[in-house]
Amino acid sequence: MLVSTGVTVRFGKRVLFEDVNIKFGKGNCYGIIGANGAGKSTFLKVLSGELEPSKGEVSVDKGERLSVLKQDHFAFEEYTVLDTVIMGNQELYNIMKEKEAIYSKPDFSEEDGMKAAKLEERFAELDGWNAESDASTLLNNLGIETELHYKLMKEIEAKDKVKVLLAQALFGNPDVLLLDEPTNDLDVKTIDWLQEFLINFENTVIVVSHDRYFLNKVCTHIADVDFGKIKVYPGNYDFWYESSQLALKQMKEANKKKEEKIKELQDFIARFSANASKSKQATSRKKSLEKIELEEIKPSNRKYPYIDFKPDREPGKDILTLKNISKTIDGEKVLDNVSFTLKKDDKILVLSDNEIAKTTLFQIIAGELEPDSGEVLFGTTITKDYFPKDNNYLFKDDVLLVDWLRNYSKDPDETYVRGFLGRMLFSGEEALKKVSVLSGGEKVRCVLSKLMLSGANLLVFDEPTNHLDMESITALNEGMKKFKGNLIFTSHDHELCQTVANRIIDINGSKVIDKECTYNQYLGIE
Repeated sequence: MLVSTGVTVRFGKRVLFEDVNIKFGKGNCYGIIGANGAGKSTFLKVLSGELEPSKGEVSVDKGERLSVLKQDHFAFEEYTVLDTVIMGNQELYNIMKEKEAIYSKPDFSEEDGMKAAKLEERFAELDGWNAESDASTLLNNLGIETELHYKLMKEIEAKDKVKVLLAQALFGNPDVLLLDEPTNDLDVKTIDWLQEFLINFENTVIVVSHDRYFLNKVCTHIADVDFGKIKVYPGNYDFWYESSQLALKQMKEANKKKEEKIKELQDFIARFSANASKSKQATSRKKSLEKIELEEIKPSNRKYPYIDFKPDREPGKDILTLKNISKTIDGEKVLDNVSFTLKKDDKILVLSDNEIAKTTLFQIIAGELEPDSGEVLFGTTITKDYFPKDNNYLFKDDVLLVDWLRNYSKDPDETYVRGFLGRMLFSGEEALKKVSVLSGGEKVRCVLSKLMLSGANLLVFDEPTNHLDMESITALNEGMKKFKGNLIFTSHDHELCQTVANRIIDINGSKVIDKECTYNQYLGIE
């Protein structure tokens, strides 16, 4: 069992969380949630021993092994893929290498033999004879083909390195598994396999994720980092969300009743304290007033931006038609005679095993790229705007944020622009930051602001949830659901895909699958 006792983390005067007391039980999966900067990843580092808490301690039962999903994708470049996975159990890996060194000695001594015998005994206890086959099975389940298992890490693609490090964390049945954003950069099939693995995992899992669907599937408990505390709730993410909203509502209603009672008592005291016949009652009311204390409702760390896309005009009957679109990028034909027509109210989720194919299609629709062949035809009532996956080119001019957004606003008045930025969580001096210092999440909120100001009735989104916290993802999800125009988008956020799309277009080479259905229906899980 992993136990956090009185754990406090502070940086200077800033306290991330204090006096955290949690017992992480076997067989449970704990989802750690909270606003960006609240301390989720920091808490994982404290639990893993990578970071010392300012106060308190973390303890693990004797003999239990912690396994952590590594974040440095280039830390194992000189090791083979298979060795990198087995290094998930460092003791086992060290024994394997020590055995190899002893047996390769040209002058094998009696002392070497005794040492080798002890190593063999421990090797067997750690199930070392099955290590390579277990590691290979994990890799195959995660989509890493067998021919890559003996390659060096530096020889494989970045998307595969992510999977190898995940296999490393899962290897060897650890007693406690710590995962920070494990679904990042994973395809749908791999995420589905990981969900099933964690659901069936019999030990302790502690995971940080912004993926609401993933948290709902795997979590038995939610650890909420907020108010400078970490509180554990039973149930998955949706259960936590509904419970927390209900608790806050009840607290506010209780306070409202107390406020009404206080006002009533204050009025009585004011009216009758000078009246001799009522003075005793007034004194009694005053004592009652002093006993009433309002429950302190602390402002949450969570801040939701206001995301609402309003088209300036309703789209007509003709929206968009693509006829036989083909495009070759760096010698690879990523789009091959792709054709489809948007209908009124379509919100299309575009899928493809080829990420470049999706981005290329969106760039062609947005007018940023010309197809090699084919036609893109828009209806006369259609205005479009585009959210690119890589938005850095939109911020090449190092200007103040308020001036950057003014370029996209029909109303250039600074009060209007700053008011708009405030709704997108850039209040006060935040609006006067240079765009060069913006974080990835802040840039995404800026581009979303640009799309809202455009008044376009056709919006194209290429992975809009990247870099966003859960609150911003939730706000974006609601904004896309409510939008009265047409959408074409792609995203790895399952919940957003399921709740927004009413049509799926799956592009793989020249094969295009086009279905009017929800995302879950397309995946066959509904």
